[in-house]
Amino acid sequence: MTACRSLLRATLVALTSATLVLFTSPALADTLQDIHKLLKQGQQAQALEKTEKYLASKPKDAQGRFLKGLILTEMNRTAEAIAVFTKLTEDYPELPEPYNNLAVIYAQQKQYEKAKQALEMAIRTHPSYATAHENLGDIYARLASQAYDKALQIDSANTSAQTKLAMIRDLMTTSSRPAAGLPATKPAVVALAPAAAEAKPEPKSEVKPEVKSEVKSESKSEPKPAAKPVENKAAPAPVPVSEAKTAAGEASSEIDKTLEAWAAAWSKKNVKAYLGYYARDFQTPGGESRAAWEAERARRVSKPGGIQVSFDNLRVTTEGADRATAKFRQHYRSASLKTSSNKVLVLVRHEGKWLIQQERVGR
Repeated sequence: MTACRSLLRATLVALTSATLVLFTSPALADTLQDIHKLLKQGQQAQALEKTEKYLASKPKDAQGRFLKGLILTEMNRTAEAIAVFTKLTEDYPELPEPYNNLAVIYAQQKQYEKAKQALEMAIRTHPSYATAHENLGDIYARLASQAYDKALQIDSANTSAQTKLAMIRDLMTTSSRPAAGLPATKPAVVALAPAAAEAKPEPKSEVKPEVKSEVKSESKSEPKPAAKPVENKAAPAPVPVSEAKTAAGEASSEIDKTLEAWAAAWSKKNVKAYLGYYARDFQTPGGESRAAWEAERARRVSKPGGIQVSFDNLRVTTEGADRATAKFRQHYRSASLKTSSNKVLVLVRHEGKWLIQQERVGR
């Protein structure tokens, strides 16, 4: 895999994990394993031929397409590889590995800004994807090196820039990874979701400390003190635990129903209803305008083909009466893809209705 290892770490293993599960028969799974073996043996032409035959029967299969992109990268057919990975990011935007491998190719071409943007998208898609974080650090190192070089071209006596450039170059040359003067960022080899394996295991449940009321009940067997009680005017009366639990329970129930309706609207491809669950001040993931985000979501939600969106393991944490955070496991199914990912939503109550203010993948 010399083409990939010279710069960033690419993802190089077959697309099967908790994050991506494809509807693949045992025979087709064996075909993918055979392709991967051919690739590891350096038989790229045979691997590509077998991949093309595989994709002829399953043209939308993400795993086969990812393999094809990797093979093309190994064969130095970078323009075709870029086209394959780019189309994967459009069809499966929830997968971080195609973005990572695009960054690998861009870095090889010394297009570091493009590589940085691709890695930022990978991280935005999957915040716990360690490979993308490491690769992004390498890209920043290369950009820093270029900036210090430029500073020294303008002012060769700049000792501060000289020192910093030396530190950056020392970091590159002492790296344990093969990097001939460049940051050895990692390709994402053949598996769309090592991100899931690299993430730390999520705790099964959050044990919240029980809130105890400070109001002590009077025991009939204990005599009352003769002295007058000291009044503490500054201390507010404690909120009864039962009332707090009731309010939190009601909010959790309301949010559960809201998310069920949100997922149902998404599954039915009712774009208007789906977008109606997002607050006016919703923070778009990419910082784009609300109109641009809505247009893109409408395009993706209304794509041909049936889909099913559901969730489980919902945990709601309330922050006052009008704000809450919901964490759950989201499941997405279509004719050719089944994905599961952790989801976090920040919700606000507006005019008696819970609306989504923030949305992100991960913990």
